[in-house]
Amino acid sequence: MQRIDVHHHMIPSGYRARLAAAGIAEAGGRDLPAWSAEESLAVMDRAGIATAILSVSTPGTTFLEDPANAVELARMLNDESAAIVAANPDRFGFFATLPTPDVAASAVEARRALDDLHADGVVLLANARGTYLGEPGQDQLFSVLDERAATVFIHPADLPAPAVDGIPPFAADFLLDTTRAAYLLVRNEIRRRYPHIRFILSHAGGFVPYSSHRMAVTIAGEARRSPLDVLDDFSGFYFDTALSASAAALPSLLAFADPGHVLFGSDWPFAPETAVQYFAAGLDTYTAGDAELARLIERDNALALFPRLGTAAPAPAPSFPDRLRGAVTRSVLRGMTRLMADA
Repeated sequence: MQRIDVHHHMIPSGYRARLAAAGIAEAGGRDLPAWSAEESLAVMDRAGIATAILSVSTPGTTFLEDPANAVELARMLNDESAAIVAANPDRFGFFATLPTPDVAASAVEARRALDDLHADGVVLLANARGTYLGEPGQDQLFSVLDERAATVFIHPADLPAPAVDGIPPFAADFLLDTTRAAYLLVRNEIRRRYPHIRFILSHAGGFVPYSSHRMAVTIAGEARRSPLDVLDDFSGFYFDTALSASAAALPSLLAFADPGHVLFGSDWPFAPETAVQYFAAGLDTYTAGDAELARLIERDNALALFPRLGTAAPAPAPSFPDRLRGAVTRSVLRGMTRLMADA
């Protein structure tokens, strides 16, 4: 019960109703799952998660073309998030939703959410209606975030192009979307001009660890920079393990990321509980025999970003049925993970 989950979504009823009114019943090619704070807590208990940082996934406010409506929805979501955290301050935190791509309005709401609501950071979509994070013209928002040494959780959205038939966006396009945003943040030197912002890339950074050297050579050639300096910018992102704690992905991620920059993530409820347990078992298998590495990924690295959680009371022990259910599920999935790793 010590994990800190930095990739844990919320789908409040009011938000779901707004999506339904716009004819939206899915995100990234997946139907919107059921969600409540109570069910979040139950899943957290079974997965050994002490605290989850809540965030709204794609489409956020981007489905609203009227800027005033987007601002109103962002404020509603942030007020509701703050109330959930106030009711369970040791179990939840939240990343504030911003009305992107409106930079000025997003800067105003970021200031309100961070200063008045005490959000733990903000969530920004890799692209908001085709405008990518890191494109020119976003300095007003980055200045507000840099002044507050804010943590920015970058979550992918649907690519600004038709999906390929038979390939749901969450399966592959999301990884490219995150990679595109990371590329622009490095290429346009946002990482260097705003050094106090801590950026977390979802899903182990998409393709960033795998393609980092290729991208570094490209950027270095364009900007006449050292490829090693560009690689430093890429490896300095933070990365979560959501849907990525596998024997294939973890070694590459840990070899690439700066020490202390890998964080636990579940992606619940868009990742069903079986997937949460599967990748948690993958992390357990990979870190078996290295308790320090496990502790760093599951908790201590996150505490460096969210020190307030270090003073939280220990999470209550789950009920015996929940412990038994979780133990059986993890045992089975851990065995499957070992078999796949040995294959």
